[in-house]
Amino acid sequence: VLLAGASQAAAPAAFTVDVTGLGRPLILIPGLASSGEVWQGTVARLCGPKTGRACHVLTLAGFAGVAPIDGNLLAQAEQQLADYIVEQKLGQPAIIGHSLGGFLGLKMAIDHPAQTGKLLIVDSLPALGAVQMPNATPEQLQAMSSQMQSAMRAQDVASSSASQRRTVAGMATAPADVERIIGWGQRSDRETVIRAMGTLMASDLRQDVAKVQSPTLVLGTWIAYRDYAPRAAIEATFQQQYAQLPGVRIALA
Repeated sequence: VLLAGASQAAAPAAFTVDVTGLGRPLILIPGLASSGEVWQGTVARLCGPKTGRACHVLTLAGFAGVAPIDGNLLAQAEQQLADYIVEQKLGQPAIIGHSLGGFLGLKMAIDHPAQTGKLLIVDSLPALGAVQMPNATPEQLQAMSSQMQSAMRAQDVASSSASQRRTVAGMATAPADVERIIGWGQRSDRETVIRAMGTLMASDLRQDVAKVQSPTLVLGTWIAYRDYAPRAAIEATFQQQYAQLPGVRIALA
């Protein structure tokens, strides 16, 4: 396990890294409150023996038992990941990110194109807070984010756990997977999760994605939201939010 920020004594590590395999590098970033273990099946397929690839799997600070850090987690993780790529001489590795990890991958491609290769974004949008209000202003997104964070902090432990279980049960099918994901959430620092979710809700990258130079594939799903919107509406949201990203390919599972 490598610690990001290890060469910068003043910068607490924003993530840990597990490396599997040798060869062409891939960066894999999990979603909110998730461990890098979520990528185990992917790593076995892409970076097993004789594949010629090396998977660098992140777990962010404050998630799944990794020690939390102060400040803006995503901003620190982005900068430390760019530094890690340079320090490890990885060139322009492909980046695969799920949900919050996909958002971080987009930020890397926007802000650090020299350290970002191909992008695979899974179940992530440039402006999560704008799903229900496409024309939301930055001020409105920030207000929505603040309200959501206040509501999350006001929940007692039992209510928070019940809410987490409902959410996860709607997004994973195998009972064993549901329990693993819930376990990672229980081992995550609550304030880190709340603040990271707040950052996602307040952010809007819909115009900034025009700066992305990386070939990008976006994989989405609609099944978790089937009670709220038909597949066509979910697909339209993905198409609209990524409209400014040059040459983007979007596919829904």
